[in-house]
Order: sequence, then C-alpha cells, then structure tokens
Amino acid sequence: MNWRIGISALLAFATTMFSTGLAQAVEVKHSTDYSISLAGLPIARASFYTEFNADRYTISGTMNSAGLADIFAQTSGQTSVSGTVGRDRLSASEYRVRYQTGKKRRAIAVQFRDGNVLSASMKPARRIPKNWVPVTKADMRNVVDPLSGLIFPADTRVCPKSVPIFDGESRMDLKLSAKGTKPFKTDGFDGDVIVCGIKFVPKSGYRKGRLDVDYLRKLETMEIWFAKAEAANVYAPVYVRIPTRLGPVTVWATKFGG
Repeated sequence: MNWRIGISALLAFATTMFSTGLAQAVEVKHSTDYSISLAGLPIARASFYTEFNADRYTISGTMNSAGLADIFAQTSGQTSVSGTVGRDRLSASEYRVRYQTGKKRRAIAVQFRDGNVLSASMKPARRIPKNWVPVTKADMRNVVDPLSGLIFPADTRVCPKSVPIFDGESRMDLKLSAKGTKPFKTDGFDGDVIVCGIKFVPKSGYRKGRLDVDYLRKLETMEIWFAKAEAANVYAPVYVRIPTRLGPVTVWATKFGG
C-alpha cells in the first residue's frame, strides 16, 4: 500500500472508529487515547473528547504521526462532529475534518439532516481522475458520519449487518459480523469486549481499480473490538486490526474513559 495513501486512509479510518460516550439527560464527558502501530512500530497517536448533554452531543479529536511515520511524512488531523442522540443511534448535524500530510492539506465539511446529506464540501477540491465512481444523491441518503457511525447504545446490536458511512467524499459500507468476545485491559477498562469482523465495501467516491481500495475490499481478516463505557450505556471501539502488505496496522486504546 502506498505510504501516503495509507496514512490518509488510516486517519479516515481512525476518525471513523474511535470516539465514545452517551448521555442520559445529564452531562457525560469521556476522553480516549489511542496508539497506532504498523508491524508493532508506532506510527501515530490519536485522542478524542466527547461531551453529551441531554439529547445533544459533540465529539472532537486529533491525530498526529509519531515514531516510524516521521521518516515518511508528517501527518496531523483534527475532526469534530455535533448532533442529537436518538434511541438507537447518534444522528449528526455537522461533521468536519482537517488533515495535513507533508505539505498537502485538505478540509472537509458535511451537513446532515435526519440521516441525509444536505451539503458536502472539500477544500481544495480534488481533481477528479479517470474511472471515478461518482457519489449520487441516493448514496447520500440514510447514512452516518465516520465519527458517530460506530457508537452503539447497549440495547442495540453491536455487530449489525452493515453501517452506511459517508465521509464527505466517499460512500462505503462497513459490514460487521459477530466473532464472540475477548478479554481486554487498558487504563480505565478491564473486562470482556465484543469482537466483530469487518468487511469493507466501497460504494462511490473513489477511483475504480485503485490498488489500496481493491486491497481493503478483498480483506477477510479485519477486526474491531467494542468495549462498554462505564460512564454511559454504550459500546465503542477500543481495538482495530487491519492487515497490510507492510504488516498489520493496529489501533489500541491506551486510555478509555475519564
């Protein structure tokens, strides 16, 4: 996998996967830190902070390259989302992400209403290559943003059949399958977690024939683990494993809660 493409994809994947919290008519605050490694070597760190107050929520996060990644290109990113808490899912009203890899910068903003995309912008705009699969209006209906999409209230299915995600440029499905439970321990958590297999299904907003997309599409061994946050009745990710040609990318929660 091309390194710069991989880092950008990792940022998107990290912001898709890692945030926690839910409220029950009182304010709930939750912070989580993550260590991201490639073949056991550190490449990035990420931190997320969540606030819930009554039926409203906000999530903000940062990610910065570290260790081995410094040899290739400095990468950093910031992301945020705000919206309302529903009975079975979080529903965003606004999602933003900014990231920089080397000298290249990009900013994405998406406005939602009732699960549908009202508007999406990217600055600078991406030059559309050949074989581009365009995002249609139908692709932007009944979707979730990357930050809110994988937070599950405890009384709903933690490994649903499919999570429809729109990140401001691409539309994808993450098909999750139940794989049992495993023990997990980190600062703020010690107990069993729910293990889900991941199948990546690109829908639109990508170049057909792109090697990294095709590679992810064919993977059958990706996993994501969900822990229950004690501050609220919710499950959220604490571990992800993505095999690559350079070795597995792993994302581990070094702190969960507080």
